[in-house]
Amino acid sequence: MWVSRCQKMKSQITGALSDFFFEYETPRQVLVRNRRVGVVCRLIQLGVLAYIIGWVFIYEKGYQSTDTAVSSVFTKMKGVGYTNVSGVERVWDGADYVFPPQGDSSFVVMTNYIITEGQKMGKCPELKGKNSCKSHLDCEEGIIKRTGHGQMTGVCVNATKTCEVLAWCPVEDDHYIPDPPLLMSAENYTLFIKNSVTFPLFGVTRSNLVEGVDAKYISGCHYDPVNAPLCPIFELGDIVRLSGFSFETIAKVGGAIGIVVDWTCNFDVAITNCKPKYKFHGLYGNPTETDKARASVGYNFRYAKHYMVNATEMRTLFKVFGIRFDIIVQSLARKFDIIPTLTAIGSGVGIFGVATVVCDLVLLYLLPKREFYKNMKFKYTDTQAQDPDSEAGSIKTEISKK
Repeated sequence: MWVSRCQKMKSQITGALSDFFFEYETPRQVLVRNRRVGVVCRLIQLGVLAYIIGWVFIYEKGYQSTDTAVSSVFTKMKGVGYTNVSGVERVWDGADYVFPPQGDSSFVVMTNYIITEGQKMGKCPELKGKNSCKSHLDCEEGIIKRTGHGQMTGVCVNATKTCEVLAWCPVEDDHYIPDPPLLMSAENYTLFIKNSVTFPLFGVTRSNLVEGVDAKYISGCHYDPVNAPLCPIFELGDIVRLSGFSFETIAKVGGAIGIVVDWTCNFDVAITNCKPKYKFHGLYGNPTETDKARASVGYNFRYAKHYMVNATEMRTLFKVFGIRFDIIVQSLARKFDIIPTLTAIGSGVGIFGVATVVCDLVLLYLLPKREFYKNMKFKYTDTQAQDPDSEAGSIKTEISKK
């Protein structure tokens, strides 16, 4: 008995393994001759095919892998400005009007300024309109107001009707901004941009000094979007104009401009075709009538030059109005890769199943002959009746009763 059971089990296992390894199962298909369903199926398949070819492969380049670059930017400003304010002549070069002077990717070019000379630490009245007072009681000693220039001494100065403060005296008067801007010559300054990018995934390094952009070419070129799109020398006036701003307006109160260096490259073609494109965006500046009501318009900051006179520390204070330039590098490189190609094809084949699902819903639930199609598509069986062991067991039971 035990041996026969083992042999039977061995036979069942051998049969199951044979069925698993040496037989192939395919789903049953029903060919339905229905024009409406056929048209719906083909339209969906065409839509999926158009999506795969048009969007995935052509537009999104689904057959390529992508990489972004590690980049560095170096800048250099050149140009000389001249001013004559109250009979004082000054010549300004890059060391005077560029902040910071190290050639960063973000810097400010001074276009206008308010200068307060001969300041020294002491006591003096505040400007009219700031820390106004009628008596000493209005000037509490030791208090520093956010809009003031120093610490109040507790004295109300009758001549100005303002509180006396301990500060750098005389205090700065910045109510009047020079108009036109003092350094309108900044429009002719030139900016040199040197940028290099490396795409680690593809092992490619490129510079904006591409083939043909050599020392001889740079010495005589100025950037022009049509005639010289690869020239790395830019006139500030051209940058402001291409960003949509007015140079005179932005030079008066300051502003900000973004310079985008765009590296969009396809390494399936020659690497020499990977070249930068320059774009210019006005970030803020050119105040309109609506902007004038805002709390702060333009861009400005202060810095001071300190010196000694007869053992007394003194300084010259500058309130600088300028254009802030932010150089932003955008990059995206592509190259053929079999892995994303197979992934895109596989996902596209899977999407083709949408047509089958939609057509089955139409056949089984929407058409008048849906019951007929259900009977054709599905085969109903009685599991209990087809189970040989169950049938044999019932026969044995019946025999035993007799």
